[in-house]
Amino acid sequence: MAGQANSLVSILYALGANFAIFVAKLAGAIVTGSSAMLAEAVHSLADCGNQGLLIVGLRSARRAPTPDAPLGYGKAIYFWSFIVALVLFSMGGLFSIYEGWRKLSEPEPLAWPWLAVGILIFSIAAECVSLWGALREINKVRYGRTLWRWFRESRQSELVVVLGEDLAALLGLTLALLAVALTLATGDTFYDAAGSMAIGVVLIVIAFGIGYEVKGLLIGQSAEPHIQQAIADYVASRPEVDRLLRLITLQTGDTLMVAVKALMCERDNAAAMVLAINECEAGLRQAFPQIQWLFFEPDIEE
Repeated sequence: MAGQANSLVSILYALGANFAIFVAKLAGAIVTGSSAMLAEAVHSLADCGNQGLLIVGLRSARRAPTPDAPLGYGKAIYFWSFIVALVLFSMGGLFSIYEGWRKLSEPEPLAWPWLAVGILIFSIAAECVSLWGALREINKVRYGRTLWRWFRESRQSELVVVLGEDLAALLGLTLALLAVALTLATGDTFYDAAGSMAIGVVLIVIAFGIGYEVKGLLIGQSAEPHIQQAIADYVASRPEVDRLLRLITLQTGDTLMVAVKALMCERDNAAAMVLAINECEAGLRQAFPQIQWLFFEPDIEE
């Protein structure tokens, strides 16, 4: 449980890479007239805005609990992550499809295609750096799981979004490079337009996948399975506890709410039972510092 991923670091890697890529691709789109390149420039601009939204979400999630939000604002990051998925779907995916359709209706020859190729290669290299930064942080919390399993089980929505964006960007850049290369080789601008539309489809599919994963967190999900199991094993191993009856966890951003119902070992009096419960709670908080709210309900055999 000791490993912690620094989400802000992965977001800043992505923000720096996407801004540099946006500037390069916008210049290339203006010079070459490539719709695939323009679609990629819009995608990179949307990604820059998305990273800004994630930073806003991280700051909002750190707000202290209030009477109106007694469990705190940790789940605010899930809201902003869902907004990012919507932006990726609309500004990225739908615009790319629209631009490709427009280019099919009004074909335009490419200018300076080799410049487009150079910019796309630079962009792929920059996105690889961003992906490396994200994977470096993700590997701290994978605990031997495959990347796909981590994606399905992770409760760090900001890392899920950054990984999804980086993968979408690399796939989109590869499609754009292929589209420009085919247009250059054949002289047919159909490939450029088709590349733009293919990029749009990729972005929409990945945005839907991100949105689906974040939806569960917005509704309310438990801790990651391995963490929940570790908490259950810890409670069951306590000498004060005879048997764990029920464990409920709720992920609230970086923190957890935990409710425990346990069959306690017999004590001589109520004061001794209270002391045993307090010792269990103190041990739980020490073993799992991400627990912010802890409710312990004892039970005894009749």
